[in-house]
Amino acid sequence: MDFDVDLTSGSSMEVALVGRMHNGAQTPNGHVFLSQSCGVCGSSEHSGAPTKYNYGEALGLSILFYDAQRSGRLPANNPIPWRGDSAVNDGDNGIDLSGGWYDAGDHVKFNLPMSSASTILLWGLEKWKDAYEAAGQLDMMYDMIRWPLEYFLKCWRPAQNEYYVQVGDGQTDHSYWGRPEDMHMWRPAYKVTPSRPGSDVAGETAASLAAGSIVFKTKDPAFSAKLVEAAKGLYKFARDYRGRYSDSVPQAKAYYGSNKVTDELCEGAAWLHKATGDNMYLNDAKSFYQPGVPWALNWGDKEIACQMLLYEITKEDKYKNDVSAFVRSYMPGGSVGYTPCGLVFANDWGSLRYAGNAAFVALLAVQNGIGGDDYKTWALSQIDYILGDNNRHMSYEIGFGSYYPTHPHHRSSSSSHALLKGGLVGGPDKNDHYEDRQDDYQKNEVACDYNAGFQSALAGLVHFAHNGQLPAAPPSKC
Repeated sequence: MDFDVDLTSGSSMEVALVGRMHNGAQTPNGHVFLSQSCGVCGSSEHSGAPTKYNYGEALGLSILFYDAQRSGRLPANNPIPWRGDSAVNDGDNGIDLSGGWYDAGDHVKFNLPMSSASTILLWGLEKWKDAYEAAGQLDMMYDMIRWPLEYFLKCWRPAQNEYYVQVGDGQTDHSYWGRPEDMHMWRPAYKVTPSRPGSDVAGETAASLAAGSIVFKTKDPAFSAKLVEAAKGLYKFARDYRGRYSDSVPQAKAYYGSNKVTDELCEGAAWLHKATGDNMYLNDAKSFYQPGVPWALNWGDKEIACQMLLYEITKEDKYKNDVSAFVRSYMPGGSVGYTPCGLVFANDWGSLRYAGNAAFVALLAVQNGIGGDDYKTWALSQIDYILGDNNRHMSYEIGFGSYYPTHPHHRSSSSSHALLKGGLVGGPDKNDHYEDRQDDYQKNEVACDYNAGFQSALAGLVHFAHNGQLPAAPPSKC
């Protein structure tokens, strides 16, 4: 077949792989990655209209990033060939705490950002399951998102009324640069209890478990039932014993210190209402609601998520007005500034994370009947900036396109000399300045919470494109 030929409908292409055995060695095995394929873009048959970038491919790459962050014993279908079993002995006095995701470029497991990322990813799957189907990524997504959910079930011990919220010491961990498969440092486990509460991390994890119970309801009913029961118990624990987890676990404060708990309690209650239909949870969510315009959606601030969920459930105007005000604050003319090349710039630490999260909120708003093509066009401008509409004409998602970061601040891939497919780096500064330097942990680190809103925004774009409802891409500003 000639190079770069399009396959017509009904035709096929055969790819033969030959693995040669040497001196009686075991049959070789490996993985094949098909990239730069059109997927859901460019064909009216699949997407309704061509899109500027292949959002389905970017979506699939992001899933691979989370698979590269896995801790514990990896499954037989592990799609990351350079990752192996690691931290299999994580635990506390015989309690198995193996599993979950490593947080970022390091090997600590922090449950607040892990559960925050999981909730956002699950929200995108709940809203736009058809996008994952259209991109051919639904099974991969279910497999990926199950990993942290199973870990949360290990961390929550209802009979003891305690919840493990962190494994690993940040200072000790950050002094080690190497593969997780090779680390041998002490990995302490930290928990919250009635006398040392953590309403924020417990409430957020309850939200994630409740959302998980919804998306797995038909896929795996038994797992779904287990998730919702754990969510109920963890939410009650969060509500009954109030306090910030980083006050109870000071080892977390320098990394993911919390400043309030009502937003996560609201989110946990709202998701439990969605999962159970019990109005007790809705009344709780309303009691924790805070009006006004939140500054951002991130691992520590869920006010806009609370407002959005309450609008989804009640359709009341006061929540709609909050959501609209938040999106407008990020659009041109709002309170959040921009770089010269058009990236909305909420914070200089993980700048792309905030743009991706806000794009997700904008698309979610449209899905819920708030806003229209103006919201979609704005979301497109931010995701397109990330994928190439910037002054460097590069993708900030590793492995997407032909020009992307190759030196992220990430111990595992750099020590393995491997490409961290799908990782979204922190991003440029307010002047669009960026350098691909491994030692720049501000602009070039990756993290579980960086990819979450970005991936769910991609799912929204794939959904609207697939249904012929995506407006034309706005022009690049650089």
